[in-house]
Amino acid sequence: MKENAPKETWHKTACVLCSSNCGLEVKLDGNEITRVRGNKTHVGSKGYTCEKALRVNFYQNFQGRITTPLKRLPDGSHIEVDWDTAIAEVAEGFKEVNEKYGDGKILYYGGGGQGNHLGVGYSMATRNALNITRRSNALAQEKTGEAWVEGRMFGAHTHGNFHEAEVAVFLGKNPWHSHGFDEARRVLKEISADSKRSMVVIDPRRTETADLADFWLPIKPGTDAFLIAAMILIIIEENLTAKSWLSENTVGLDETVKAFANIPIGDFASRCGVPEEQIRNVARRLAAAESVAFYEDLGIEMAPHSTLVSYLQRVVWVLLGNYGNQGGMSVHSYAAPLFSYKASGSEPTDPVTGSLVISDFFACNEIADGILSDHPERNRALLIESTNPVHSLAESEKFRQAMRAVDFSVVVDVALTETAREATYFLPAATQYEKVETTFFSASFPENWICVRPPILAPPEGVLTEPEIHTRIIRELGLATEEDFLPLRELAKKGLDEFSKGFMEFSVNNPELAALGAVTLYETLGEVLPVNMRGAAVLWFSAQQTALRYPTQVKAAGYEGDGPSLGNSLFEAMISNPDGVLFTRHEQDQAWDLLETIDSKIHIAIPEMLEEVKRLADSPSTYTSDEFPFVLAAGERRSFTANTIMRNPEWRKRDQEGTLRLSLGDAEQLGIDNGSRVRITTPGGSAVAVAEINETMMQGHISLPNGHGLSYSPAGGEPEVFGVPTNELTSTDWCDPIAKTPWHKHVPAQLEVVEP
Repeated sequence: MKENAPKETWHKTACVLCSSNCGLEVKLDGNEITRVRGNKTHVGSKGYTCEKALRVNFYQNFQGRITTPLKRLPDGSHIEVDWDTAIAEVAEGFKEVNEKYGDGKILYYGGGGQGNHLGVGYSMATRNALNITRRSNALAQEKTGEAWVEGRMFGAHTHGNFHEAEVAVFLGKNPWHSHGFDEARRVLKEISADSKRSMVVIDPRRTETADLADFWLPIKPGTDAFLIAAMILIIIEENLTAKSWLSENTVGLDETVKAFANIPIGDFASRCGVPEEQIRNVARRLAAAESVAFYEDLGIEMAPHSTLVSYLQRVVWVLLGNYGNQGGMSVHSYAAPLFSYKASGSEPTDPVTGSLVISDFFACNEIADGILSDHPERNRALLIESTNPVHSLAESEKFRQAMRAVDFSVVVDVALTETAREATYFLPAATQYEKVETTFFSASFPENWICVRPPILAPPEGVLTEPEIHTRIIRELGLATEEDFLPLRELAKKGLDEFSKGFMEFSVNNPELAALGAVTLYETLGEVLPVNMRGAAVLWFSAQQTALRYPTQVKAAGYEGDGPSLGNSLFEAMISNPDGVLFTRHEQDQAWDLLETIDSKIHIAIPEMLEEVKRLADSPSTYTSDEFPFVLAAGERRSFTANTIMRNPEWRKRDQEGTLRLSLGDAEQLGIDNGSRVRITTPGGSAVAVAEINETMMQGHISLPNGHGLSYSPAGGEPEVFGVPTNELTSTDWCDPIAKTPWHKHVPAQLEVVEP
């Protein structure tokens, strides 16, 4: 990074507004990002980007940025504190909690957002130092039901090859806006234009993706389980299953088939509002295809029967033999795992609430209730990074109260968010364009990629990166001295091969320092990396682990060496190519080698799920009432919605207020016009929004966008709230019985016009 680079220079980076992390090239004028375009040489996105990425300057440059640590006083006000004092008091605050209550009463919440995952590696040093064993993040209110199912069936995460799939199925997902795979809109258009391929969309709303689909199933909100269960029995009854393939590659087929024997297809079709013949036509199209790829998302993962639906949709494509085939579904490689499946089927439980700790994540829907209880094992302190749970978790006020109830809390973030305002300490961090960063979202197969982005700007004075913050905490805790790292620093100066040999010996002889992992790498290897890439030191370990897991596939991706030398080759490529690199290249049939089940077969029968299937006919298909007759989708993806890192509402070219969308029929019945102010009331709360009559909405179904309702001060004074904070309307009581994921997309509600 050159401080005085000419304006004509295009700097390579990536979008940080969704998990696709499309490659970008940007021009700068001082600290302003003045132009943005897709990076055509990016390994994944190949020049593709959507309209959101063009507005990233609103993330980088916002009003009221804090550049010094803040300490919250008992009256709720804040005072500025210098970094030395802040680090000392943060370290002491957590130590006091451990001394008073014993280890294990501190919860770590976070670990990165849509574009920044390196911080979680450095947080592990602090967590190990303070014996912080409890953790959670946004994945635990979205994806843990899916993870629970995948752990049981495959022992790993699966993903579809939508670029090559003959039939693509989107379940509760609108990839036109939420993406989820490389070049999403290009791929959607290609499928739609190809007469030999088909697209199936299952969604109550006629989304932009549904407009492109060959089959749109306009399902009644929350009835996905009935539709998919009916489809499974149709596949079985019409002999559409891949019999010989199933016999060879699955375990538990007979008991699975038996569990669906009494599904009332006609009744279930009526419940979900999709004609039986249409369901049959889709089942036949799936069965006739050479390859089928499914993608589920929050539309079903935050709605009734969410874990069951995650299971049922996988039963569909397994019954049709769509694992490991080109264009189908597969487990994929990873540079660092987002989930752990080691405890699948024997998960521990939260000692306070009793809920499952899935993939090492405590159910975030129950964090506040646990803290506010009188249980002796409840959390007594919080360390929160790069996330905003007061705004993003169900029943926001409850989490506010929980933060005030703990003895100590620290938030590390770029902005003084709704969560940061409640913390004992706020530590201001660099933005994702002011530090080296990467993510581990890529789930491509047979080739997979990673992109390590150098910083394109320097952080303002007084702001630190997460690696530096955690390193200072470790120093303050007295767990390492300068002298401890001198031998490894000297080896790092001699090159990666010498460093690799010395690191192994160092770890054996110094287990306490080895437990500090990323900080040890930052203090040693980081010293010889380019100054703006020091935070990438933690990736050396990721590269070594990747080379150890997939040596043949790493070599096939173009890297040389054996053992640590192969990992070093990969690491050097990762940190020196801002376009990103392929890190593995598999052969198609090696998909079976990636299964992590004990016998390398698909375990199609999950007893708990099969019991739910048998009880499904007795389950309700509606959760509305006379008092709350509408279903509110609290958090719809739209053209200009993102997560809460985009705080300035002016980034939205349209819909800055975040309209409440409803159907024409509902509007006429209630006397609502476009632009009317409407009060939404739910069992969890009440809010007022501007109405938008929208032809894509089903009658009885209403929606509010995600990412609104943030406090922001355009002129630098007292902050205002723009739009509806949807989690003032949700409730922690409405959640999945297994994963405890909340029903953000299925909130019973009522509407009334607010008189002007």
